Amino acid sequence: MAERVGIYPGTFDPITLGHADIIRRGAKLVDRLIIGVTTNPSKNPMFSTDERLTMVEREVAALGIRNVEVVGFNALLVKFAQKQGASVIVRGLRAVADFEYEYQMAGMNQQLDDDIETVFLMADVSLQPIASKLVKEIALFGGDITPFVSKTVREEVVSRVEKLGRLGDY
Repeated sequence: MAERVGIYPGTFDPITLGHADIIRRGAKLVDRLIIGVTTNPSKNPMFSTDERLTMVEREVAALGIRNVEVVGFNALLVKFAQKQGASVIVRGLRAVADFEYEYQMAGMNQQLDDDIETVFLMADVSLQPIASKLVKEIALFGGDITPFVSKTVREEVVSRVEKLGRLGDY
């Protein structure tokens, strides 16, 4: 029987507890789960690709899941999935707005390669509001991001914000 490989793609800027939840659950669905850390031209990342790769590798190691690996990529997702031998794309959903975007992307990916299936995992209810973009905004305005990221990621984000300068004090 062929190994079932899945891809969980994202920018992970930064990786959140919501991402970790999808990684844990997605790893149960496949023999090998590849976390694809990518760039997104429409986003302005707080961390470089190398920093995000290191961050994700460390967080995945802390989860202790043996069938997960982290790989950087800067290509069309379907092409990356094909190169990795993946037959599944794992996507996390937080809200209806996520579904609309993800549904459209799944349809486009199916048009590009109908042998690759997209699997949607609903975020744990307690983690649904967490989004990397919001974590960064909270941190930039001096808010506490402890409930949304691991201790180490929080320290990295706070350190980066100190270098960038906070946006507001009231």
